[in-house]
Amino acid sequence: MKADREQVSRLLKTARGQIDGLLKMIEEDRYCIDVSNQILAVEALLRKANRTVLAAHLKGCVQEAIESKEGEGGKKIDEFIGVLEKMER
Repeated sequence: MKADREQVSRLLKTARGQIDGLLKMIEEDRYCIDVSNQILAVEALLRKANRTVLAAHLKGCVQEAIESKEGEGGKKIDEFIGVLEKMER
C-alpha cells in the first residue's frame, strides 16, 4: 500500500472506537438522532481513509503503471474505475 500507513491506521482506529461507542449507545437505548449522527461521523472517517488510500494509489501504483513499458496502465485505471463504481452504490 502506497498510502501513509500511520494516517490511515489512525483514521480506522478512530472509526473503530466510534463504532464501539455506537454499540454502547444502542445498548443504552440512546436517542435515535444521536445514534444516527455518530453513524454519519463513522462513515465520514471511513470515506476519508478510503480517499487517502485511493489518492496514494493514483499517485503511486497507477502512475508507475502508466510510466512503465509493460502497458499495465490501462488495467490499473480499470481497477480504479471499478472502485469508483462500487462507491456509487
